[in-house]
Amino acid sequence: MRLLLISNSTNPGEAYLDYPKKHIQTFLAKDNVKEALFVPYAAVTFSYDAYLDKVRQRFDELGIKVKGIHNETDPVAAVMAARAIVVGGGNTFHLLKHIQESGIMDSVREKVRNGTPYVGWSAGSNMACPTICTTNDMPVVEPESFEAFDLIPFQINPHYLDAHPQGHAGETREQRIEEYIAANRGRYVAGLREGCIFLLENGKLSLIGDKPVRVFKNGQKPVEVNPGEDLDFLFK
Repeated sequence: MRLLLISNSTNPGEAYLDYPKKHIQTFLAKDNVKEALFVPYAAVTFSYDAYLDKVRQRFDELGIKVKGIHNETDPVAAVMAARAIVVGGGNTFHLLKHIQESGIMDSVREKVRNGTPYVGWSAGSNMACPTICTTNDMPVVEPESFEAFDLIPFQINPHYLDAHPQGHAGETREQRIEEYIAANRGRYVAGLREGCIFLLENGKLSLIGDKPVRVFKNGQKPVEVNPGEDLDFLFK
């Protein structure tokens, strides 16, 4: 498999998909991808066409055409014909529900496991996990289940934050993840900080960015793994 899993689309003060664009370009160029299929189902407060236009503008700069799966009469056939699959961020519950309703869950899983490049950011990165249970989003809709594409054996928490805002009396992100690992004892959770990316290719997972990833597992103290350090344990 070849996966590019991005924590967030935009860093403060930057244009949309600006910081990851060179990584997306390099990643897709290795398979000579000239056209990608975009899944916009995470959009809730704006249209799928508006989302497609936004992504298309950035991918045009990379010399890659993008078409939206929502415009396809046969979504499964579109997935099976895709040279690359791109899943955008937004609301993860909305994304999952409409993936389920479109009938593409199994076809995406099959295509990506057989080598079709997959690019996701935020909710799109959550969809690569076994479930969406480590998303930060509010369940604005109810999917059939929380099961996702299951392309990797561990969970990602995108936009991972260390901060506990002054005056905030609720749980920190770390405390929420500790609840998850207490209820799901055999599974790792990777807190992927903003500006960071997971790259999986040639059976090797690597971290791109200038921050470490914070890794959680029940019964163990959280550990910080820096770019360039071994992440193979996440697959055990």
